[in-house]
Amino acid sequence: MKQSDWDVIIVGAGPTGGRAATHLASLGHSVLMLEEHSEIGRPFQCAGLVTPKALHEVGLYDSVLEEIDGARIHGPGGNLVPVGTDGKLRTYVVCRKKFDQGVVQQAMEAGASLWLNSQPRSAETTPEGVTLEIESNGEEIQLKCKLLIGCDGAHSWTRRYFKMGRPKEMMIGFQAEVLGYKGTDRWLDMYSGSEIAPGFFAWVIPSGFGSHRIGIWSTPERLNGQSVEQCYDDLLQHPLWKDRFKDIKEIARFCGPIPSGMVKKTVGNRIMLLGDAAGMAKPTTGGGIGPGFKQIKGILQPLSNAITADELSEKNLKRITSKHFQSMKKDQDKARMLRNLLVSDVEDKELDKHFENFARPDVLELINEIGDIEKPVPLGLALLKKVPAFRKLALKAGTRLLFR
Repeated sequence: MKQSDWDVIIVGAGPTGGRAATHLASLGHSVLMLEEHSEIGRPFQCAGLVTPKALHEVGLYDSVLEEIDGARIHGPGGNLVPVGTDGKLRTYVVCRKKFDQGVVQQAMEAGASLWLNSQPRSAETTPEGVTLEIESNGEEIQLKCKLLIGCDGAHSWTRRYFKMGRPKEMMIGFQAEVLGYKGTDRWLDMYSGSEIAPGFFAWVIPSGFGSHRIGIWSTPERLNGQSVEQCYDDLLQHPLWKDRFKDIKEIARFCGPIPSGMVKKTVGNRIMLLGDAAGMAKPTTGGGIGPGFKQIKGILQPLSNAITADELSEKNLKRITSKHFQSMKKDQDKARMLRNLLVSDVEDKELDKHFENFARPDVLELINEIGDIEKPVPLGLALLKKVPAFRKLALKAGTRLLFR
């Protein structure tokens, strides 16, 4: 018979769910991960970039497909801003299936259990615990736990079932895996402009063995009725860059949502949301692995103590998470405001002027000195404060953004 009582049940066995399970199982708690799919790491819906800090935390270097030294960022009119330095590692491209499986394997080695083809159908919280009705391989099973953690992604069942709010932004992402793109080794390309990625950017990321991942993201209101697939086609046919794409051959397509903007209610009575389920994707890049890892790591010991003491009321979970989660939310909100100021709420003509300024040697030096994919806020603030061309934007941003 399958075990029915657990300290913690985690819905979703992606990187955030697997990492949370590793931490909690390592501290002696009984942990069960529920994964609705038949295998870990599928379906694939991510650009596959993992920062050195996040990769170092799990040590899964065997999942690395490419090392990236920088990004060649193209303005709407063709202005090029190279951010990075040859030979100086900025980030990694991983095989997400291998990476995700590695993270979950670490959780199982720490003592956590994994049930595939398993998903919740209903739940009830009481002062004594959580009763969960699940379907596992076609069988209806009742489980009990002290704490239920939703790590179940953008369309989180946990978040919806317990009415915990919605992410501030829900971007739409589209990506194709291709062969034959003409890029630069160890560098990714980014393309901007209202025709190809309204308010955001398109990316082309080398993914090993001569393949690349070409992706687009934007928000429904900025797309104004257009689909991201149409934007993708416009990128391939863009007069400035079409020669780079003319020989590509598609081998796969993916599409999915990118939730950014922490939900109003990240905890409830014996309930917690982590990662994409909580709306933790970065508003500047859409990355969610680093924030998910940071979210659980920052509350681990007090959460473990609360599980042991079985003190998991909403009030107590708020006390444990409030300071850390609010700090992450504050950084996320600042990053979004800076993104909107510099890119998302800017017409192409003005964006081209920004790129002219970004490309100046002194500004490039500043970008390469301060720029960090994990920490976009310090760079954005430095640009507003130190680059004369952006002084008007600094005034527009106001002291509330700059100094709060």
